[in-house]
Amino acid sequence: GNGAWANDNRTVFYTKQDPETLRWRWIYRHTLGTDPAEDVLVYEEPDDTFYTFVTRSKDGEYLIIGSTQTLSAEWRFLHADNPTGEFEVFAPRERGHEYDIEHGNGQFYVRSNRNAPNFKLMKARPGTPESQWEEVIPHRDDVLLVGFEVFRDHLVATERREGLNRLRVMPWKDTQGGHEVAFDDPAYSVFTTSNVRYDTSVLRYVYQSPNRPSTTYDYDMATRNRTTLKKDEVVGGYNPEEYRTERLMVDARDGARVPVTLVYRIDRFAQDGTNPLLLYGYGSYGSSISPGFSSSRLSLLDRGFVYAIAHIRGSQTLGRAWYEDGKLLRKKNTFTDFIDVADYLAEAGYGDPSRLYAQGGSAGGLLVGAVMNMRPERFDGIIAHVPWVDVITTMLDDSIPLTTNEYDEWGNPNDKEYYDYMLSYSPYDQVTATDYPNLLVTTGLNDSQVQYWEPAKWVAKLRKVKTDNNLLLLHTNMGAGHGGASGRYERYRETARDYAFVIHLAERRRTGS
Repeated sequence: GNGAWANDNRTVFYTKQDPETLRWRWIYRHTLGTDPAEDVLVYEEPDDTFYTFVTRSKDGEYLIIGSTQTLSAEWRFLHADNPTGEFEVFAPRERGHEYDIEHGNGQFYVRSNRNAPNFKLMKARPGTPESQWEEVIPHRDDVLLVGFEVFRDHLVATERREGLNRLRVMPWKDTQGGHEVAFDDPAYSVFTTSNVRYDTSVLRYVYQSPNRPSTTYDYDMATRNRTTLKKDEVVGGYNPEEYRTERLMVDARDGARVPVTLVYRIDRFAQDGTNPLLLYGYGSYGSSISPGFSSSRLSLLDRGFVYAIAHIRGSQTLGRAWYEDGKLLRKKNTFTDFIDVADYLAEAGYGDPSRLYAQGGSAGGLLVGAVMNMRPERFDGIIAHVPWVDVITTMLDDSIPLTTNEYDEWGNPNDKEYYDYMLSYSPYDQVTATDYPNLLVTTGLNDSQVQYWEPAKWVAKLRKVKTDNNLLLLHTNMGAGHGGASGRYERYRETARDYAFVIHLAERRRTGS
């Protein structure tokens, strides 16, 4: 799934997966015109908690092999003019040290969390020991260094401050200053993309917000002029000014402040507790849900729904500490944050308390499954996509994909302390004889990340134990994997099914039928 060419344009390096675990494990070298059966193995990742991959530095100088896992990384480099040479380790792997590298201006730039939970940027010549790395961007307690782009004359840092990504453009002579690219919406998503050229003053990025479609821009870093390259078309005469995006900070039960993004249609909304509301969340692996645009979501907003995203702990929305406070033995903060956000939105009049709905997928399916056990009366309906709900059974099986390299995320259940804690929130294990919300569960027969039998056995147990007559629907796509149906239009059919589910429930509640 990934590869890199040497400078001779005849030698290519590529990755092969382990056929059992699907882990990226081997890096091979192939020369054009030779038998692929004779390709040379240049690196094998021996640790089954790591994934390995190969890439090339933007300036074309080096071939780079990366090996990463949850809490550490190791990178190797080889000059791209010497494809048959030996890769050299940049910095040996060390548990707790996460770093990544890029090359430009004759030296490597290193994003590192060494004594820097929110990461810092260092620089070093090839072969320089870590003790001699030089600081470029220091660590900051209130800013997460998400990533960086190297150009001939500029450095661009993607930084997350107050829960939102910022693009800071710095000339090499002033890496403590520079300027931020300006954005106007209270909540938005922005990321750099396709910046494959090193010798350019143009930065390409994609920007969107919950009420503004995805737009690709070229930004001249010297003149600060912006050129629109492409804006996603929204059929039907869409006017973004008819919709409003809001950003809230909600108090969690322990005093933490949880960011929340809201979007609704202005003429269909009143903050009086009458609108149905769909709340989405994820909160695992440090993955932060960016507030983006969805044209299909307009179908809900035009019917008076409020759509909300809870940026809960377990993500890195507010920096690395936000992630650390929602994993391992503090995982339940993820679930209680979601509940506290739902309670606030109902109490503050953003949503009808009797018409609140929740949605999450994969680890977000774990989220809504755990929330459903903790507060079964809070939501009228829940959508759980490919939900990871049988936590103990899965994490005790180290032969399946994702298990061994995720002990640092959830804990190792072979340790009694982690076993007991994981058992206390595992959705399947915590099902009780009580009334549950209406529930739509989806899975795919070919899912290698959350095997189809997990949601199937969860649904079977709920059907046997629950005491209500609410809807409990299981949809198994016999030709799909973890990402749902493939094809340009099939995903819209899946979205239509989800929306039909909540629209039906909301209307039934409204009319009392």
